[in-house]
Amino acid sequence: MKFVTKRIHAYLDYPVAVALMALPFVLGLGRSHTFALQLSVATGVAAFVLTLLTDHHLGVMRVIPYRVHLIVDALVGATFVLAPFVLSFKGLDTYYYLINGVAVLAVVSMHKPEAVSSKS
Repeated sequence: MKFVTKRIHAYLDYPVAVALMALPFVLGLGRSHTFALQLSVATGVAAFVLTLLTDHHLGVMRVIPYRVHLIVDALVGATFVLAPFVLSFKGLDTYYYLINGVAVLAVVSMHKPEAVSSKS
């Protein structure tokens, strides 16, 4: 079931980036490991910059191909799923990363093939 288009993905990117920067503070992440807070905030900043630079209709500079953006998203999803185990996160820190990682991987896996093409 592939229904996520390039346009839908672009609209999701900015709010997700802001959420990755804000939610760790709202939820009080970092109780089991300080990196649990820092990883999300840093990823949110990087995601915001990546979105600004991606070649889609909401990109500002459009220098990064959309396909590369999707690869980065997949790597972030995998990192988020692995981080709790590698870094020994506990409790909410673990759930936050597992849920976000699975969500990112799901969105990337639901892309329509034409959504990955180089056309805007």
